[in-house]
Amino acid sequence: MKAFIYIGGDVDPSGLHEHPAEGDLCIAADSGYRHARRLGERVDLLVGDMDSLGADAPTVIAEVKAAGGEVLRVPAEKDDTDTQLAVRLAVERGADEIVIIGGLSGRLDHTLANLSVLEALGERRILARITDGRNRVRLLKNDSLLLANEGFRYLSLIPVDEVCRGVSIEGCRYSLSGATLRRTNAAYSTSNEIVGPAALISIRRGRLYVIESQER
Repeated sequence: MKAFIYIGGDVDPSGLHEHPAEGDLCIAADSGYRHARRLGERVDLLVGDMDSLGADAPTVIAEVKAAGGEVLRVPAEKDDTDTQLAVRLAVERGADEIVIIGGLSGRLDHTLANLSVLEALGERRILARITDGRNRVRLLKNDSLLLANEGFRYLSLIPVDEVCRGVSIEGCRYSLSGATLRRTNAAYSTSNEIVGPAALISIRRGRLYVIESQER
């Protein structure tokens, strides 16, 4: 099952290329509800402490329930962030693919925490990506990825591990073949461009963030 999780931060709808289909699970984490509504998407489950919704929280909760959705309100003092809680619930309900909308702007600590969610999901072999319409991020570990050219101008590979070995890039302006990338020096894997209909990215050993970006 595929799950869409809407979280806080800025979102550019023009750069969102995926939308829920019938049977997908749609979860809003706190103020991510506003993105879901702006995009015209349903909300099956609203979760969080509702602090970011502020005074709108009672109205939003009523809207979700009236539409047949579920609400899970939790205390503000908790171990998980609202995003982590939403992801955990998606996995518990059977999601094996997760698309997170938002979460790549605003507070840097929140952005880094959201990226760490990709690492956690990768360890569980759950396909996942985060996008805000201007950026889209995946985690690639010991694998290959065929990446369609969907209008993002730049493609960057940022090592998560100290050393990433056997990194190859095909279908881009600048190719790599079996390269070694280091976390402290990824300059020549940044700001590449897909020049054809798709790019093929491979890594033999290690983990990379695969980041697609547009000019703001």
